[in-house]
Amino acid sequence: MKILVLHAHPRLSASVVQRAMLRAIEGLDDVTLVDLYAEYPGLDIDVAREQQRLLHHDVIVLQHPLYWYSSPAIIKEWQDLVLENGWAYGPGGTRLAGRFLMSAISTGGPEQAYHTQGRNRFEITELLAPFNQTAWLCSMAWLQPFVIFSGRRMEAAQLSAAAEGYRDLIVGLRDGTIDPLSRLAPGFTLPPAFADGIHR
Repeated sequence: MKILVLHAHPRLSASVVQRAMLRAIEGLDDVTLVDLYAEYPGLDIDVAREQQRLLHHDVIVLQHPLYWYSSPAIIKEWQDLVLENGWAYGPGGTRLAGRFLMSAISTGGPEQAYHTQGRNRFEITELLAPFNQTAWLCSMAWLQPFVIFSGRRMEAAQLSAAAEGYRDLIVGLRDGTIDPLSRLAPGFTLPPAFADGIHR
């Protein structure tokens, strides 16, 4: 499978975890890595270009730090403009049917903070519910997110191992050694039109 990684970090030079994740997947065959802030510093998204990118890939990964329980602003701008009614969803909007969507994120807080009894009160999958619904509306499958919790506080070896786990997941999805349907997010049911796009 071909994988498109849309990366967003407004201050990448200051990042420890996101840069480690990027280094881990750089140069992989059939993995297209796009730095959205580098390509669109003025947020002037080229819709036609981005739609063509989507059509040439099977798995779309949104890689970013978790900012205020969501993504950096350019991810939302990208969604608002690229996932057009009649193209990605709505009447006749089945161009993305049969594809897979996944978040690959890093958090500042530890894993125990993302629970009903934790400081952030919600599970990660609950906080990412808008992406879950976006996948469903676009007839895509929503995969379990890949998360590195509190990576900035990790020892270098721990962070390296976590980043390699990300690489292993991307390679496994690409090569078919990991069945993406085995990684559906808990409770996610495939949208009715998903199967229509599998053999596109």
